[in-house]
Amino acid sequence: MKVLVAVKRVVDYNVKVRVKSDGTGVDVANVKMSMNPFDEIAIEEAVRLKEKGVVTEIIAVSCGPTQCQETLRTAMAIGADRGILVECNEEMQPLTVAKLLKAVADKEQPSLVIVGKQAIDDDCNQTGQTLAALADWPQATFASKVEVSGNVATITREVDGGSETLTLTLPAVVTTDLRLNEPRYVTLPNIMKAKKKPLEVLQTADLGVTVASNLKTVNVAEPAQRKAGIKVADVATLVEKLKNEAKVI
Repeated sequence: MKVLVAVKRVVDYNVKVRVKSDGTGVDVANVKMSMNPFDEIAIEEAVRLKEKGVVTEIIAVSCGPTQCQETLRTAMAIGADRGILVECNEEMQPLTVAKLLKAVADKEQPSLVIVGKQAIDDDCNQTGQTLAALADWPQATFASKVEVSGNVATITREVDGGSETLTLTLPAVVTTDLRLNEPRYVTLPNIMKAKKKPLEVLQTADLGVTVASNLKTVNVAEPAQRKAGIKVADVATLVEKLKNEAKVI
């Protein structure tokens, strides 16, 4: 069974991002970049399925600039067998990424596609769902447990009231939540092995997908600083401040 895992290169989650002075976006010059944490969980889950003997091949896919090869090498160090980079230097919206992933899936014919539920840079939480719609495949989002037997995947997912269990007929799309697993530490020997694993570079034109965004970023600004909280003596004072100062009641 073949599994496709999408990984995205984002600003490292430990970095405090800064807005560009002209308000056109986030400054990523000389900033540490890393794999999106939810995608790292997706790769780890695919590797665990392979260790169980369920999966035979793991393909990591990334869409973006040449530097995304580093992200793919990290995915291969975790356990992916090979990588595919769809090279593109333009900003891509989730719909475009989903179209590219569908084109790769049509080419590779995987039984399962695993993606992180969202990227920490835009928090869109759309790519997995859009891919499932374009491919007309069943989907399970926010997975906290994944079990595969034959051509059936049993997914436990988190919902507001607790959890629910879904049964999907493969091929299918699964998006990962934080509680699905804890990614393993990447060792130096595996990093060295990853350098020898195959990495294919494709262009968007090779997949027949036009990269054109229908959205335009007008302005990016940091959120306003919150005022310090205060203590009130009694409920009457609290109600008065909520009504006259905060104006929320």
